[in-house]
Amino acid sequence: RERLGSITPGHPENHQTEGVEISTGPLGQGIAQAVGLAIAGKYAQSQFGEELFNHKIYVFCGDGCMQEGVASEASSLAGHLQLDNLILIYDDNHIQIDGNTDLAFTESVSQRYQAYGWNVVFVDDGNKDLNAIHAAIKTARDDSKGKPRSFRFARISAMAPPGRS
Repeated sequence: RERLGSITPGHPENHQTEGVEISTGPLGQGIAQAVGLAIAGKYAQSQFGEELFNHKIYVFCGDGCMQEGVASEASSLAGHLQLDNLILIYDDNHIQIDGNTDLAFTESVSQRYQAYGWNVVFVDDGNKDLNAIHAAIKTARDDSKGKPRSFRFARISAMAPPGRS
């Protein structure tokens, strides 16, 4: 459950959460928006040079987003266009609106993204291993010229913070 005033709400709003540039609507839409921003960034880079336009687009998503067709179509396009300025961070906590993803979603998202032409990195313990998350972001940011990057991290949904039960 979300807490009132949280800086990490389930659907962050761009005018309420610092660092969030776009508010999204339906699940999967944020991925499509990020692909559009990455395309725009590549276009600007082609017009004005890499020295001026060398930023990365980051998008955060969860299992519900990965179940949506718009996310699949946009991700396929990103792989086809080799949008190496796009980094997708996938919270693979096996939770969707109806409960566990095993109810309706058992595909390998990593294999799907590899088939789209993405470089996929996996972090085994997204609950506690901040060093591995940091390393995955650094790898995604610095490597894979010519491919969009994705990393997924396994996480237990609603895990209590350290020191709390």
